[in-house]
Amino acid sequence: MNYWLVKTEPGNYSIQNLEKDGTCVWDGVRNYQARNFLMQMKVGDTALIYHSVHGKEIVGQSLITSEYYPDPTDESKKFMCVDMKFISKFTKPYSLDMVKTNPKLSELRLLKQSRLSVMPVSQSEYDEILKHV
Repeated sequence: MNYWLVKTEPGNYSIQNLEKDGTCVWDGVRNYQARNFLMQMKVGDTALIYHSVHGKEIVGQSLITSEYYPDPTDESKKFMCVDMKFISKFTKPYSLDMVKTNPKLSELRLLKQSRLSVMPVSQSEYDEILKHV
């Protein structure tokens, strides 16, 4: 199993939306590196959900329920999407400031490539975050 972090603007689609919907198509990614990471996702992988712009915090987790397939919102047919299922909403979100001050998360890609919307997370980073939520 692999671990991921996916970013979303809560005004567009939030953890509350995912919780209500139960499942969703994770589409709209328009960055080639993020697309390549989507293409590495496997059924059973877990993704942290990060609210960007407003909140700037890790707010929950989801389960990847499909392999990648062409993003139906992309007319160019260059980008991919995956399906996700709600796992949980954190009772205590893990803020970007908390990430920045935790030495165990100093290599988290979120700090090094802050604009990337899909990124891998190591198991140790994932476990560290889950200890605090």
